[in-house]
Amino acid sequence: MAKDKYLSMRNFVSGFSFANFGLFTGFADGIYNAVYSLVILEIFRSSAVVGIYVAIYAAFCMIVGLFANELLRQFSKAKLFYFSMLMLAVCYAMMSFSIKPFTFIALDYTTGVAITLVGVLIPLFMSDFSKNVGMAKLNARYHLWLNVGALFAPMIAVAIAGYFGNRAAFFASALIYLAGWMFFKFFGIVQEDKKRRPVNPRRTVRALWRNMRMFFAAPGMARAYAINFGYYSLRAMRYLYVPIVVIENGFTKDTLGWVLTLGIIPYLVLSEFMGRAVRRFGKSIWLMMGFGSFAVFSAAATVVTGFPLLAIFVLWQISGALMESVHDLMFFDNAKKSDQSRFYGVFRTSVNLPNIVAPILGAACIAIYGTTAAVWAVTATIGALAVGVLVSGRR
Repeated sequence: MAKDKYLSMRNFVSGFSFANFGLFTGFADGIYNAVYSLVILEIFRSSAVVGIYVAIYAAFCMIVGLFANELLRQFSKAKLFYFSMLMLAVCYAMMSFSIKPFTFIALDYTTGVAITLVGVLIPLFMSDFSKNVGMAKLNARYHLWLNVGALFAPMIAVAIAGYFGNRAAFFASALIYLAGWMFFKFFGIVQEDKKRRPVNPRRTVRALWRNMRMFFAAPGMARAYAINFGYYSLRAMRYLYVPIVVIENGFTKDTLGWVLTLGIIPYLVLSEFMGRAVRRFGKSIWLMMGFGSFAVFSAAATVVTGFPLLAIFVLWQISGALMESVHDLMFFDNAKKSDQSRFYGVFRTSVNLPNIVAPILGAACIAIYGTTAAVWAVTATIGALAVGVLVSGRR
């Protein structure tokens, strides 16, 4: 697919302009995620059903990501981003009211389409405007703002939920996405409209399958997918099981809050440093250090208890911070500019697929060994396998 043509924009627009969207997405999603599972629990009244619902939702978002290329064939990136941000603002505002469960779920899946497209489009915009800056530095800036937003979002979400109810926090996310939509409008970006083509479902499915085969056949793409899948698998397992393990070890929710808050600090401290370090030393060394140290910490977490375990949960966030701004660079470094829009939707499924696979692997480990701590054997294995993939790629 040819690169989209930009007809006009304001003079200040650069890759950093889109990297700054991390503040909006990190802040809004941090508020949303802090209360999301609680709202779903209110609807289904079962934590087991909540897990199933989240897995199905992740599968839906993965399918949307696969079809992102077909949407980019019909519409410009600017137009898709404009309507996706507006859709998030409108739907989150509607979800903040006390509405029927079916209506809430319909809105939730609608936002799933929009949030998936936003996740696809921001990196593509950064790549289009990267020029001599490079994606490593832009990724570092994006994740810095993402973590700044994520640091304060849970406290705001809890405060709103305490006064007005859990769903009311969604309205704050709506306002943030509305501000992001206005920020994007200020860029004044105009792109060439694309010639609309009639949609043939069978031809679309065949094109999707052909695009997937071309993606994995392209040099370096399978390795890039595996590394991104590994990174998000570790993140999914960490988000899902750290709170459970902390509480099972007899610690309070206040202690859990401190563990999670302290875990954000390495990301904030290392974000800008990693942008410079990758440009100087390359990305492979940091990915190896990140996956390798995470594997070691995970192996220790299977047997350690008490305060040393809390220390591990904080320290392995340093491992995550080493990988955060580089885990997807293998895609941008290996994919041609003309192929990035076509392939990125397939690549983004490596973000959603771990949210389906990780809970299943965790549940299997718990069922076999009878203890939640057994899930860290999975993260240790994933970390070790990722190091193996990186080492094999250097031969």
